[in-house]
Amino acid sequence: MSVNKVILLGHVGKDPEVRSLEGGIKVATFSLATTEKGYKMQNGTQVPDRTEWHNIVAWRGIAETIEKYVHKGDKLYLEGKIRTRSYDDNKGVKRYVTEVFVDDMQMLSPKPQQVAPPPAPGFQPQSSAAPQYQQEQSGHNQWGQSQSPSGRTPDVNDLPFPVY
Repeated sequence: MSVNKVILLGHVGKDPEVRSLEGGIKVATFSLATTEKGYKMQNGTQVPDRTEWHNIVAWRGIAETIEKYVHKGDKLYLEGKIRTRSYDDNKGVKRYVTEVFVDDMQMLSPKPQQVAPPPAPGFQPQSSAAPQYQQEQSGHNQWGQSQSPSGRTPDVNDLPFPVY
């Protein structure tokens, strides 16, 4: 038995390049950076950060998703297979390329905030005060969300584990 599986969690190095092949099949290629943080040894020696760059290839539906939503700097979780291929360059020298073919992808960067369009000319707000919503005695806010004992709506900082 053998297994060829790689899991990467890193940042996109440049905007993906997406091509359409015969039959409408799409393929996306881009680089992904993974960084191991540096540290200081007991004897005082500083070990610097180490960044590895990975060549990523994604096909079909994943490539279509990448085309629409993935940009330089985005944080991605990828699962896939390592493939190595060779080619002869223009000088006749044999070159080798190692790539990760994506089987599964999760986008970890937060969605960009939508900017509200400016108000129409002549628009006059009805009231300058925002509406106030009262906390119900049931421990839920007006929208049915439960609240923490402190009285505020729970958020990502309330989780018992870090979220990156």
